[in-house]
Amino acid sequence: MKLAGVIPVILLCFASYYPQVVAQVAHPVKNPIANIQNANTQNRLQKLNFPRNGAPIGRRQGGARRNGCPNLNQSVTALVPGEATVNEAISFLALTVSEYPTFWVYLPDLPTNLRSGEFIFQDEKGKNIYKTPLTLPEKSGVIGITLPQNPQYALKQDNKYQWYFKVYCGNPENTSDYYYVKAWVQKVALTPNLESQLKAAKPKEYTAYAVNQIWQDAVTNLADMRRTNSGSAVLTQDWIDLLKAIGLQEFATAPIVGRYGLER
Repeated sequence: MKLAGVIPVILLCFASYYPQVVAQVAHPVKNPIANIQNANTQNRLQKLNFPRNGAPIGRRQGGARRNGCPNLNQSVTALVPGEATVNEAISFLALTVSEYPTFWVYLPDLPTNLRSGEFIFQDEKGKNIYKTPLTLPEKSGVIGITLPQNPQYALKQDNKYQWYFKVYCGNPENTSDYYYVKAWVQKVALTPNLESQLKAAKPKEYTAYAVNQIWQDAVTNLADMRRTNSGSAVLTQDWIDLLKAIGLQEFATAPIVGRYGLER
């Protein structure tokens, strides 16, 4: 696999604008962009909330599935909404309006022999839709994995899907030992109201996605802008605030080390 290689923005004080559950995304907040343009810069993305929105839940941070994996200083982590529980960090259902979304994972420093990964995309019942091996980067940081733009992999509206990312501890053909994360995503409608908000926010669409709790597209838009505008202090702060909103601010300074464009 090949790794594919923002301008100050005044954002909304989000305290009064939160859809309550997944179903309400069909009725996004009315005209938030007008408020985004007039809000104090100190309020950007700092009061976002991506709450538990009902089952299903996944595994946001990955330890070893078996005992054959070495200890890591940090966990493999899916950049998705979630929370820490007594035994593990769980992930919440994330939303997207894309047929072919991108999924983001933090990779810690890995031993040199841990360079084999795998991405698996399944329907709600666990049937494989897409599965591919990945050669992992040598540097720690954040990677993005995009579904191939092929109709057989396209997400259908209102359907829930689950995805896995694995880091194998050895040859994946000879071992069942791996670190893994598991998360869920649901495609929701791109309504005329939301579409107008996105146009008004362009090219910083993440502001409109975020206020409507559409996590998957908010993080993808902002991550892609940071990759091409790495010197922007505004984007850096917005990235910190966005990850802080889901309790993953510890990874906010990690570089984006790759974007897997899965073209098949």
